Amino acid sequence: MILTRRLFVASLTGASACLAADKPGTYPSEIKRYADEATETTVVRLTDPAHQSWLPEGFGRAISKKSDFLLHSSDRGGVVQGYRLDLKSGQSRVLTETADLVTASLTLAPDEREFAYLAGRSFYMGRTSGVHAREVYRAEEGFNFGTGFSLAEDGLVAALVEEKPGLSRLRLITMRTGAAATVAETSDPISNPQPRPKRAGLLYRKGNEAWVVNYDGAQNRKLHLAAGGLGTLLWSGDGRSVVYLNLPDDRKQLNNIREFTPDTNEDQIVSATSQFATFNRNADTSVFVGASGSKASPYMLLLVRSVKRELTLCQHRASDPRQVTAFFSPNSQRVIFQSDRDGKMAIYSIAVERLVEETETEAP
Repeated sequence: MILTRRLFVASLTGASACLAADKPGTYPSEIKRYADEATETTVVRLTDPAHQSWLPEGFGRAISKKSDFLLHSSDRGGVVQGYRLDLKSGQSRVLTETADLVTASLTLAPDEREFAYLAGRSFYMGRTSGVHAREVYRAEEGFNFGTGFSLAEDGLVAALVEEKPGLSRLRLITMRTGAAATVAETSDPISNPQPRPKRAGLLYRKGNEAWVVNYDGAQNRKLHLAAGGLGTLLWSGDGRSVVYLNLPDDRKQLNNIREFTPDTNEDQIVSATSQFATFNRNADTSVFVGASGSKASPYMLLLVRSVKRELTLCQHRASDPRQVTAFFSPNSQRVIFQSDRDGKMAIYSIAVERLVEETETEAP
């Protein structure tokens, strides 16, 4: 299925009129620099909070390997679409033409010439060079997409959730053919499927539990994590372990990042945190970036694993810290995050090269 510009213009006239105000499909820079109120560190606001802009899921690939562009979604044209934001010029280029984009679903393919996304009941691959899309898969009749979508690091398979009343199932899509297989299903809600780096397995949430399963559906099992609530859940960079945010039942205790190794069933604490509400890791899982849930100290923080030390970057001041999504650039020299601190959700950037060692990246 090819989505044409003619179809888009016919169905979304108002959005097209907004696009025509600039060079077709391209918007000028909205970059604004300011000194953070708490640290006086320079923060770069990449998108204007006059409209909403969102980053993809934290376990997706939002930033190119050369750190020259990122994927995001925005309603700046009147209808929510996917965009490519040039991190040097600040210009944004529209990449999708759809009325029902799933904002958190955008993720780069390994070659970075394409990206994957969900819209309505379909899974598409689009081009990062301009508006063009092909349908890879469509949800089966009676099902809609659930929460979470991801593409394996080799680009060979994708994982998504389909659901209908009383049933939630984890589906594995073969990219070459578009064929789908059910890997797990349950009456409990499944969400956030993540292919395991360098291995044929998946991590997913089932309610407040973490589960792993092989691509063929074998060895589907619950991970016996520490007692308490489950926050952010991610594979480590090498796929050997799962890092997760543990939320103790005793609220006097600090939220902590822990690590579980599925092959040995070992669980250990990485570090206590300043009440992280969400977090993400860098490429080699040596440093974490987190959004504090403290109302008195609404900070973006770096946590250096080796010394269990936190470093304050800036204030996020989000109305709900759980909605703060953050990414490291592939070389770990920059942090990109979203916050509604200025009224509407916008995207911010802060340099961390003086605080974090550079990690190696492979050219696309």
